[in-house]
Amino acid sequence: MNFASRLDNVETSAIRELFKLLGKPGIISFAGGFPDAAMFDVEGIRESVNKALQQEAGGALQYGATEGYEPLREQLSAFMASKGVAVAADGLIVTTGSQQALDLIGKTMISPGDKVIVEGPTFLATIQCFRLYGADIISAPIDENGVKVDVLEQLIVEHKPKFVYLIPTFGNPSGRMLSLERRKRVLELAVNHETLIVEDDPYGDLYFGEPPPPSILSLCAQQPGAREWVAHCGSLSKVLSPGLRVGWMVAPPELLAKATMCKQFSDAHTSTFAQATAAQYLKSGRMPATLAKVRKTYAERAAAMGAALKRELGDAIEFTQPQGGLFFWARLTGANGRISDANEFAKKAIEEKVAFVPGAPFFATNPDLSTLRLSFATADVAKIEEGVGRLGKAMG
Repeated sequence: MNFASRLDNVETSAIRELFKLLGKPGIISFAGGFPDAAMFDVEGIRESVNKALQQEAGGALQYGATEGYEPLREQLSAFMASKGVAVAADGLIVTTGSQQALDLIGKTMISPGDKVIVEGPTFLATIQCFRLYGADIISAPIDENGVKVDVLEQLIVEHKPKFVYLIPTFGNPSGRMLSLERRKRVLELAVNHETLIVEDDPYGDLYFGEPPPPSILSLCAQQPGAREWVAHCGSLSKVLSPGLRVGWMVAPPELLAKATMCKQFSDAHTSTFAQATAAQYLKSGRMPATLAKVRKTYAERAAAMGAALKRELGDAIEFTQPQGGLFFWARLTGANGRISDANEFAKKAIEEKVAFVPGAPFFATNPDLSTLRLSFATADVAKIEEGVGRLGKAMG
């Protein structure tokens, strides 16, 4: 078949390919980016489904507005307000997961050859999505405090990108948290250089100790003119259920209108049944308790993984202990002649029946072959300790 030329620059996700190896009996997986299914508030979701069918069956089961189911938009407006963001219900659209929000930004903003700046490393699916629309992707380096804003400014001046894509809070895969000072600086850059900032925030509610700094979107109130240059993508996937596929996008009105038009062409609207369920759940007031449980569990698992990595791998690995999210981002040091290539290490790990994701695919340019991503979300403490012990054997 003669496929579209846009497919020439993309390939199957390396992570999805890795999952094919995980069917082997006894594998302990640190590879997925999933929340733990045991954390889902099944009873609360069941009650929300029943209420949706009892109180608003027509709306829940019928076609709906492309912009989103109005009761859910109102609940999301209140949810954002609880996090310091003033956005009216008609100032956001509901998307089929935040992944669709990113796809809509790609559709509406990117022409072939346009420059887009992302973090190095960043979310693999975003790299693939933007490349599908023909973007020339530029990587901005990060450190333990997130993207290096001085370098980011140099890249903005040099490349004049259509937009800059950031995951400032517990990024995937880096786990990094952009400091408050740098968030404010990013907004200054947006206004001074008239550059759109796309803030992806699926992990911001998964903090382990002190809450993270306010979102870039919420800080717009402190920077005159900044709201015109920020798009924010949110999701219930990591805190409620990925299966509902409920996300949302807050953006300047013109971008929101174009995104809504493009959404009409793709799926008409996000599942009204899922939206009505999510609306009832948010209305029920169960979310704070759910988040508290999830934070406590993931914090324990992250602490266990950090301690186990130090104990089992020692100076063969370097990492920053995450303060939230789902991931460890680590680098193999090659100390004392041990393995420094994460792809080689991944093969040896599979032989020991433990899996992780090598870091190279998360870089749009200049991949660091010594890096890897480990998720602690879906394994309990005992499994984490056993799995990291197997990594120690694989390292030799």
